[in-house]
Amino acid sequence: MLRMDSSEDVSLFDAEEESTKNSRKSKIKHPVASFFHLFFRIGAILIYLLCEFLSSSFIACMVSIILLLSCDFWTVKNITGRLLVGLRWWNQVDEDGNSHWVFESRKAVVLMGLVLQCANLYGYVRCKVGTSSNLKNMATTYLGKQFLSQAVSKQDTS
Repeated sequence: MLRMDSSEDVSLFDAEEESTKNSRKSKIKHPVASFFHLFFRIGAILIYLLCEFLSSSFIACMVSIILLLSCDFWTVKNITGRLLVGLRWWNQVDEDGNSHWVFESRKAVVLMGLVLQCANLYGYVRCKVGTSSNLKNMATTYLGKQFLSQAVSKQDTS
């Protein structure tokens, strides 16, 4: 079994960046990885949208979509996540048998992911609830119904 010295600093990301700096510059660093990153996602969306026209079997369409999304997950985890944005993760088991997940990423990737997730959450809440006046009306209506139902239930018990 190959054992690495803990004081040795091995970084796969820096080596990739150095090799791409020395090579001829292209607009897309990893065209094949980028193609498959988009292929599985777009394929799943197209099958979902055209499912009615492609097959009369709901199960065949659902299995196709699940297979494409599974391929997308595997590709993002093992290939494009590492090549395009520097994400890597794996599970290590220590001598005591405890399982530990190890996550690596390039600098600022985690912050950007957090910012984008917050933007998605904000957009979702705005779409679900609507404007602030809709939120106020919804809260007033809900509280009014609760107050009325409690008043009716107290009157029925007395």
